[in-house]
Amino acid sequence: MADIGIGILGGGYMGKAHAVAMSSVGAVFNTALRPRLEMVCASSPESAERYRQSYGFARSTDSWRELVSDPKVEAVVIATPQETHREIALAAFALGKPVLCEKPLGASMEDGDAMVAAAEASGLTNMVGFNYIRTPASQHARQLIANGEIGDITWFRGEHTEDFYADPQAPATWRTSGMSNGTMGDLAPHMINAALALIGPIERVMAEVETVHKTRPGGEVDNDDHAQMMVRFANGAMGSMYFSRIATGRKMGYAYEISGTKGAIRFDQEDQNALWLYRMEGPESERGFRKILTGPAHPDYEPFCQGPGHGTGYQDQIIIEARDFLRAIETGKPVWPTFRDGHEVNRIVAAALASSADENWKNIEDF
Repeated sequence: MADIGIGILGGGYMGKAHAVAMSSVGAVFNTALRPRLEMVCASSPESAERYRQSYGFARSTDSWRELVSDPKVEAVVIATPQETHREIALAAFALGKPVLCEKPLGASMEDGDAMVAAAEASGLTNMVGFNYIRTPASQHARQLIANGEIGDITWFRGEHTEDFYADPQAPATWRTSGMSNGTMGDLAPHMINAALALIGPIERVMAEVETVHKTRPGGEVDNDDHAQMMVRFANGAMGSMYFSRIATGRKMGYAYEISGTKGAIRFDQEDQNALWLYRMEGPESERGFRKILTGPAHPDYEPFCQGPGHGTGYQDQIIIEARDFLRAIETGKPVWPTFRDGHEVNRIVAAALASSADENWKNIEDF
């Protein structure tokens, strides 16, 4: 067992989640590498020091360069705005430090290309933070599909819907500026990642992307509120996805429904400790979806709780993610999703935006 110095860039919503995860992961999963919260970076010395005290870091700074270059920081977690990802990641790889970067990977296709190239040239652990697919229920869904339990997949429907901007009078903020902060940059990547994990590669896409509320108190809106797209998977399955930050009543609508030749699966993150499974077997009079409550028999559940049906939560997904990152560093083996996997999501988003612009199907291989 050895410790490893962790530097986290960003101390807000996701920065805190990663700090809590790194503080907890050793006890939860008995990891061979035990994180040491070495340094946190924020936009000002005052906020950085506040995060240091709150989260238990040894030191703080308002300079990302100071954090990345510090010899006691041995692995880097990037939880800062997308436009900062590229420069930070490239500097970390150049210094021989593994990187866990929040999604989406960079603020542009050029950023993603450069980050993938640097990651692969370095040979170091690189990982993108897609946490929702790591719930025990969704991990079990992946196993069921991979094992052929619902047969050949014929159809996928996915959504990531929330309502934090459903009110037209909600003021303009940083979230309403820049495409990387819009729905296609913020929410869509999670469900696209889920589709890739559950069903496989996407070959082509047809999309519509729309800004419903073009002005808000305090300013203009220059990114999207919601989007829909049809997809065709490489395995032949059809699919559709919808993403929205104005879906009134939806708080965490990360949900999917999958049809196969022998059964079907349904999941909704608002009830994240349950998976609905339909098997095409037995008398017709007794068929129907069965609710499976997650428990110790499901992936990555028992380290948190020994009681079936008691449940896991949002923070636990980040702890599972931290375990995967540390394990990859320890073993030297790549962990999904790598930067290349994360950039595949970027390619699909780029194809969807291009499709919406000229109202045509787009092949992913062209992006």
